[in-house]
Amino acid sequence: MKLLEGITVLEFSQFMAGPSAGLKMADLGARVIKIERPGSGEGGRQIVIKNLFVGNDSLVFHTINRNKESYAANLKNEEDLDRVKKLIAQADVMTHNFRPGVMEKIGLDYASAQKNNPRIVYGEVSGYGSQGPWASKPGQDLLVQSVSGLTYLTGNKNDLPTPMGMAVVDMLTGTHLAQGILAALVQRGKTGEGAKVSVSLLESALDFQFEVLTAYLNSEQPPPQRAETGNAHAYLGAPYGVYPTQDGHLAIAMIPLPKLTDFMQTELPEAYKETDAWFEKRDEIMGWLANHFRQKTTRVWLHSLESAGVWCAEVLNYAELMNHAGYRVLQMEQVVETADGTKIQTTRCPIRVDGKRVFSRKSAPKVGEDNLRIEAELDLSDLPR
Repeated sequence: MKLLEGITVLEFSQFMAGPSAGLKMADLGARVIKIERPGSGEGGRQIVIKNLFVGNDSLVFHTINRNKESYAANLKNEEDLDRVKKLIAQADVMTHNFRPGVMEKIGLDYASAQKNNPRIVYGEVSGYGSQGPWASKPGQDLLVQSVSGLTYLTGNKNDLPTPMGMAVVDMLTGTHLAQGILAALVQRGKTGEGAKVSVSLLESALDFQFEVLTAYLNSEQPPPQRAETGNAHAYLGAPYGVYPTQDGHLAIAMIPLPKLTDFMQTELPEAYKETDAWFEKRDEIMGWLANHFRQKTTRVWLHSLESAGVWCAEVLNYAELMNHAGYRVLQMEQVVETADGTKIQTTRCPIRVDGKRVFSRKSAPKVGEDNLRIEAELDLSDLPR
């Protein structure tokens, strides 16, 4: 039995953050029904990466919406809205990421949903929260990375502000939404009452940086300073970082500098032996270490340093990663299939339950693909069309 079997989620959410929370719940057995506008469906169907489509929908839409159902309803149509309200009365969870005021306008805000179903767990995603000067701004991953300070942690010292190369804030926010919803479901099991769970992209981006923000708030240090080259953490000193080798790159993690140089069979200069120097002279030290790492191949360094217990890793691209036994043993890939029989290779849920991996076979649905079945199963067919 999947852990969330028997839980029904109505997903009004679009694009990435909200739907990624739905994906996590669907993978664990919840019934997730996307409520979409007839015809075009939710906006995420046209969000494209690398111009890849499967049928009329983007590949990324299938990535985030596998294992879900689709119920098409025009929320401006009174009869469709009545059906949706009847769905809400039978659901356990509903999520949305509309701008402040939209759900209130159509009568699907938390207060209205709770009157309809006191046990409902109501999840909402915003860009910047519901109050303040940014409340009405569009919540988009790159924009939130930019205002949150995150772009000054990635890249090297002389680089422009550098965002992470994926929609990391969306994914983090989706994880936080799922976490809050699951906690609310546990509470409901004790009290019988639902709850409202609110997350925002900005708060998730700030929480993601709790380590460096706490350091900033509790010291007189200047804002985060990225290393000149090989930067991996703006507030950690040498040797933490990435170094060029004779044929690639090597990442060095948590090890005192003198121990590392001992294992490298390299004499550490006197000026670098004090711990204060490891941060104050970080760029000098990392440049000095880089000259030594360039003298041997990555494989040679890995063999000698890992044998000595040094925390290090080769830096791999996707092709190298997927050909490595360390990746293959995880069985992280799965094949999902559309209603038309098109097969898509993607990743699986990263959670194991009782030692078993969680795989799915169903890809994302077409718009309204499940209307008739849902109306029959959830007793909506008596309402006029």
